[in-house]
Amino acid sequence: MAMTLHVPSLPELTIFCTHPFTMVLVAGILVLYILYNRKVAVYLLDFACYRPPSSYRLPMSMFVEHFVLDNMDPESIAFQTKILEKSGFSEETCIPPSLSQLPLRKSLSSATEEAETVMFSAVADLFKKTNTNPKAIDILVSNCSLFCATPSFAAMIVNKFRMRSNIMSFHLSGMGCSAGIISVSLAKDLLRVHRNSLALIVSTETLNQDWYTGKYTSMLLSNCLFRMGGAAVLLSSREQDKSRAKYELKHLVRTNKAQDDISHACVFKDVDMENKVGVTISKGILNVAGDALKENIAALGPLVLPFSEQLKFGFSIFCQKIMWNTKQRSIYVPDFKKAFDHFCIHAGGRAVIQGIEKSLRLRKQDVEPSKMTLYKYGNTSSSSIWYELSYIEAKGRMKRGDGVWQIAFGSGFKCNSAVWQCVTDSEFEIADAWNDINRYPVEVPDVVKIN
Repeated sequence: MAMTLHVPSLPELTIFCTHPFTMVLVAGILVLYILYNRKVAVYLLDFACYRPPSSYRLPMSMFVEHFVLDNMDPESIAFQTKILEKSGFSEETCIPPSLSQLPLRKSLSSATEEAETVMFSAVADLFKKTNTNPKAIDILVSNCSLFCATPSFAAMIVNKFRMRSNIMSFHLSGMGCSAGIISVSLAKDLLRVHRNSLALIVSTETLNQDWYTGKYTSMLLSNCLFRMGGAAVLLSSREQDKSRAKYELKHLVRTNKAQDDISHACVFKDVDMENKVGVTISKGILNVAGDALKENIAALGPLVLPFSEQLKFGFSIFCQKIMWNTKQRSIYVPDFKKAFDHFCIHAGGRAVIQGIEKSLRLRKQDVEPSKMTLYKYGNTSSSSIWYELSYIEAKGRMKRGDGVWQIAFGSGFKCNSAVWQCVTDSEFEIADAWNDINRYPVEVPDVVKIN
C-alpha cells in the first residue's frame, strides 16, 4: 500500500502556530535560550589575607646580623644592606621561622610547613567569615610559583578541609607574582561553564626553598624583596549570591611577553657557579615591565575608559605618526582615574610602584594601598593585590559602584589586570591583616640607615 506524505496547508499551519500551547512552548524555548546564552556574572563574596604572628618578624638589623653570623661574603652583606635601606620596608615584614634560625633550615618539610601554615590559616579564616561549608566548594585553584609540592597544594587543601571527592582542583606553578590574577581568570572560565558554582582561590609563595645564600647580586635581590604572605578568595556564579557579594568581576586582561627573549629571561630560577639555587632578577626588569604594562593597558583601555579619553589617546597617536615628528610630540596618557576609583598595584618593589604612579599620572592616595602593603608586609608575590584591596576596605573608602583595578606583574614576562565593581552597600569589616589601620598611612623615608 503506497504511503503519502501529508503537507499541512497554510490555514492548518496558521492554526498550529497561533495555538496557545504552541505559543507558550516557543516563548519558553526562547526564554531558556536567552537565559542560557547570557553572560554569567562572577561575584567575589569575600577574601582573607594571612597575617603572620609577630614572632615571625624580620627587623632589618636582624636580617644583616643573621648573614654576618652565618659568615656570608662581606660584599654580599653590603649589597643587601643597601637594597634594604631603600626598600620602603618596615620592621614588621616576616619570614618563616626556618629561615631565621642559624644555620638555616632549608628542607622540603620546612617548605611544606610554611605553605600549610599560610594556606590553611587564610582558608579557615575565609570559611569562618563567609560561613561556608568546605564541602560546598565546587572549584579549587591554588598557586605558588617557586615551590611545587607532591601532592599539590590543591590536594593539601582538599585533605585538610575534607572537601568533596568530585571537586575540580587545579594548582598553578611557575607563573610568577601575577599568578593570583591568572587564578582568577581560570576560576572565572570554569564558573561560567559550570554555572551555579563556588570557587576557592588560594594564592601564596614560599621562601624556604629559594632563600639564596650565595654571593651573586642578581640572586641576592630576591632575599631583600620577598616576604611571607598569602590570601584565600571565594568566587561564585550563583545568582543567589549576588545579594551577599562584595564585588562583581567586570574585565580581565592578560598580557604575555614570553615570546621575547629579554622578557623571558628577566626573572629566572637558576643555580650559580657554586651550585646554589636562587632567583635571578635582571637590571632591565623595569623596562620589561613598562613594555608589558603599555601593551596591557592598550587592550584594557577600550573596555574601561570613557570615549573622550580614548579619542584623545587615538588623536595623539595619529598626530605623532602622521602629522608631526615623533620626537616633538608625545603620546597622550589616558587618565585612568576617570575609569577607576581605586588602584591595587602589585607591591613588587618601591621602584615598580613609583614607576606606575609616574607613568599613569596617579595621585599619592591612589598608590597608598600599594605603598603601605609593601611597607608592612613586603612583596608577598601573588597575594599582594589582596592585601591592598583589604587596606582600601579597612580605610572605609570603598563605596557601592566604585571600580577597582588590580594589576600585577610576573615572570615570563606577564602583566595581568582584573577589574572589579563594588556591588554592596554594607560597611566592610576591618580584616585582621589591617586591624591596626589607624596607624596608616605613614611617611616612608627614602633611605633608612641600618645600624
